[in-house]
Amino acid sequence: MGEITLPTKKREIIRQNPKLLIVFSKPKIGKTTAVSLLEDNLIIEMEERGADFVSGLIVNASTAKELLDIAKAIEEKGKPYKYITLDTATAMEDNIINDIAVRMYQSSPLGKDFKGGDMRRLPMGAGYGFLRDAFTYILDKFSPLCECLILLAHCNEKQINKDGKDMFEMEMDLAGKLKRTISAKADAIGFLYRKDNQTIINFNGGGDAIIEARSPHLANKEFILVEKDEKTGTFINNWNQIFI
Repeated sequence: MGEITLPTKKREIIRQNPKLLIVFSKPKIGKTTAVSLLEDNLIIEMEERGADFVSGLIVNASTAKELLDIAKAIEEKGKPYKYITLDTATAMEDNIINDIAVRMYQSSPLGKDFKGGDMRRLPMGAGYGFLRDAFTYILDKFSPLCECLILLAHCNEKQINKDGKDMFEMEMDLAGKLKRTISAKADAIGFLYRKDNQTIINFNGGGDAIIEARSPHLANKEFILVEKDEKTGTFINNWNQIFI
C-alpha cells in the first residue's frame, strides 16, 4: 500500500447532478410521460402497456434475461445513452428480480439443492436478503452505462401520527428493507404529483419522509417538471433544472 497523502484544504464539489434518481408517484400521474421528454433517455419498460401511449426511446423487458441482455447490448454499443430509466421498480420487484435471486441463492452453500420458486416463501424470510441483493445487482449493472440512472416507482399511503394528529404520508411501494436499501443508494428521491396542468416534482420531504436530494440545487425544493399547453396539447419540460 502506497503512502497516504492527507488533504490540507477543502476539496471542491465533484458532482452536481444525481447519479441515481428515484421518482415515485401514484399511478397515472405521468411518470413515464415525464421521462419520455428527457432527451437521450432510454426507457426500459417492464410494466405491460405502461409506455404504449408515449413517444420515446423505449425497449421492453419482461424477464431477467431480457433485462440483462439489454444491459449487455448497451455496453457493446459503447454506452450511447446519457440517461437510462427503469420503469418501474415495482414491476422489477414483482416480476424480474426473483430469477436473479434464485441463481444467487443456488450459488450459496445454503441453497445448492434449491430447485427454484418464489424466494419470498423460504423459511424465516431467508429469501428477502437475496431479493435485495438481486435488485442492487440490477442497479449496479446499469448505473455505469449512463450519466444518470432513473428509477421510477409507484407509491402507497402510510398512516402516521404527527404532533398527535393522524396523517397520511407517501412512500415507495417496495418491501420495507428493500425500500431502505435502494433509498440509501439514491442521490435524489423526488415525489411526483399533479396540480392542474402541471406535473411537479418535490424533493422537500422533511421529517421522516423519504424525499430528499444530495445535490444542492435540488435539496429542499420543488420544480414544475412538465407543463401541458392546453391549447396545443403539447408538453413543456424543465429537465434542465434537474440536470444542470
